[in-house]
Amino acid sequence: MEIVRSIAELRARLGREPRVAVVPTMGNIHEGHLSLVRIAAGHAPFVVTTIFVNRLQFMQGEDFEKYPRTFEEDCDRLASAGNHLVFAPDETEMYPEPQVFAVEPPPVAGKLEGRFRPGHFRGVCTVVLKLFNVVQPQVAVFGKKDYQQLSIVRHLVEQFALPLAIVPAETVRAPDGLALSSRNRYLSEAQRAEAPRLNEALREVKRAVESGDRNLEALEFAADALLARHGWNVDYVVVRSRRTLMQPEPGERQLVALGAAKLGATRLIDNLEILAP
Repeated sequence: MEIVRSIAELRARLGREPRVAVVPTMGNIHEGHLSLVRIAAGHAPFVVTTIFVNRLQFMQGEDFEKYPRTFEEDCDRLASAGNHLVFAPDETEMYPEPQVFAVEPPPVAGKLEGRFRPGHFRGVCTVVLKLFNVVQPQVAVFGKKDYQQLSIVRHLVEQFALPLAIVPAETVRAPDGLALSSRNRYLSEAQRAEAPRLNEALREVKRAVESGDRNLEALEFAADALLARHGWNVDYVVVRSRRTLMQPEPGERQLVALGAAKLGATRLIDNLEILAP
């Protein structure tokens, strides 16, 4: 597996590849990322995984400096999954001067995650567009665990008429249902045992809606209360339209339940798609 650090070297190398798939990451590679690499390999003969911890998407007080950086282990795992090249620029390569141009995301970026992490998706969209320009892939794979990110990136690609396909990938979970995440490592043993309850609360919402219950506000309140009783600090548990991530229209069937909450200092997110009757 090749490792490339500079944009010029990457472009020269990829010029020999007729079709490329990219998997953008911030590193700390786990099985969820590896599943994206395997999916990417089914869409293109050459897979590039990018590893770049993007300062622009971290808000003041968030864990940019503490974000786990495990580059050697990441490369070992990616090589074992069949990844072909890792693009791992440093900050001076990606931002040789202050990034004064930025992508302004749509209003939905200020809701859900954006409500609690203002400016986050501005940083995400800016770095994703820059990575797309650098790699120039035909395919990009994003996981559904970051559902709002996936939705916004899809919109970005459509509005800028970028010549690539966004491929969504199902969330990879531990046997007890917890969505795999780099932040799971921050959980204590007791918190790790409690962590699957977020998925359980969303599954209960999904079951109710798919059984015909359209009192979404009551279902959201019940899920929020369940988590709070078990020591969670809940940011939101909501049911939204998959298409818009806004309140669903009457009779709209393709929905998604989304949740975000903290156990101690660790913030976890999850979601489940719903097909209402």
